[in-house]
Amino acid sequence: MKHLLEKYDIPAPRYTSYPTVPYWTDSPTLEECIQSLETYLSPKDSKLAIYLHIPFCETLCTFCGCNTSITKNHTVEEPYVTALKNELQLYTEKVSSLSGKNLSELHLGGGSPTYLSDYNLQSTIEFILNKLNPTEDPQYSIEVDPRRTRVSQLKLLQKLGFRRISLGVQDFDPEVQRLVNRIQPFELTENITLEARALGFDSINFDLIYGLPKQTLDSMKYSIEKTLALRPDRIAFYSYAHVPWIKASHRLFTEKDLPEPSVKRELYETGRSLLESAGYREIGMDHFALPHDKLWKAFDTNKLHRNFMGYSESKTDVMLGLGSSSISETPDLFFQNQKLEMKYRKSILDGIIPILRGHKLNSSDQIRKHLILDLMTSWKVNVPSEMKAHVIDFLQEMESDKLVHWQDNILSVTEKGKPFLRIIAMAFDEKLQLDKPTKPVFSKAI
Repeated sequence: MKHLLEKYDIPAPRYTSYPTVPYWTDSPTLEECIQSLETYLSPKDSKLAIYLHIPFCETLCTFCGCNTSITKNHTVEEPYVTALKNELQLYTEKVSSLSGKNLSELHLGGGSPTYLSDYNLQSTIEFILNKLNPTEDPQYSIEVDPRRTRVSQLKLLQKLGFRRISLGVQDFDPEVQRLVNRIQPFELTENITLEARALGFDSINFDLIYGLPKQTLDSMKYSIEKTLALRPDRIAFYSYAHVPWIKASHRLFTEKDLPEPSVKRELYETGRSLLESAGYREIGMDHFALPHDKLWKAFDTNKLHRNFMGYSESKTDVMLGLGSSSISETPDLFFQNQKLEMKYRKSILDGIIPILRGHKLNSSDQIRKHLILDLMTSWKVNVPSEMKAHVIDFLQEMESDKLVHWQDNILSVTEKGKPFLRIIAMAFDEKLQLDKPTKPVFSKAI
């Protein structure tokens, strides 16, 4: 395995979308975005998800790759919340089928959504729910920072219908926390977990990261054991993506502080073994769930979905992103908002929907998008006959290494091949194969 890790530890996309963002080329006009939303929201049974991006954090975590704005000055909240409301108002004015549309999912991410005051958090969510029409069993979820989240916020969220919460943990080891500038004693995480459970949150997720500076097998065992003591319903166990050419904060520690690829993978295997021994199941790439959780059930029934927010147990027809840097998705379009918070707000003030860029999916894009999605959610994919020869050729060496196997047109990832899922998915990435990057773009796959 060490030889295979060295052999295949190459830069590769995470495939939260296809085409991946660096290969977005055919950007839609605002009119085309509006028309696509109208087309896919018009059917009465179509499903809508809203993603709300809150970019603010009080301090910078040096591992973070998200679009954030670091400030302790909370006067930034009011103008941003106003812009969020006005953005949704602009959409409802331009997309006739949006106003009163059934809302299946609402997700708040960041940054840190619980940066907001109770008042701003409540007014933002209520504005959205009043503009739309929540379905009978809507899924509302939010990312929280245990260092900043207050019990009053949890009570408010519970009252508004939230039952799913994701806690940013990353690692429980004090030295690792110091290096990534995220001091978070176990008791903080424990308190928020217990309070959320007492309030009726029935799906609690922990975000953990492997490959952080100074992580060791012993420290990883410690973090997993502390996690198991609280037994979250699901766990996202991410690989640290070291991309200092994009995020300058990744230069606050050196590459020498990071575990070697073979050690990094051993950190994951150690964590996976402990989690599976405790009853968790590996779901897709980097995710685990307990048997009662909907993520496990979605995997069992082949309904697991994956998008920019990660894995979910259902698929929506449209995901509308609100806020700076948010990405929206329809079956034939991706489009992203202005990334800089000030540019985003200025666009809204000018009465303009703040789209920065996007991509119109052609027929080949749409086919490959679904093939990669199948592979990422079920470990196997039915390869179209016209593509099979090319995919066989691309994966010939990986097949020889017993990382994949074929049965007729079904390509399956072996247990041995699971660490290399991102590399295997590259077999369907036509754009990457035709235009290989000449400078760093993606983090390494292992």
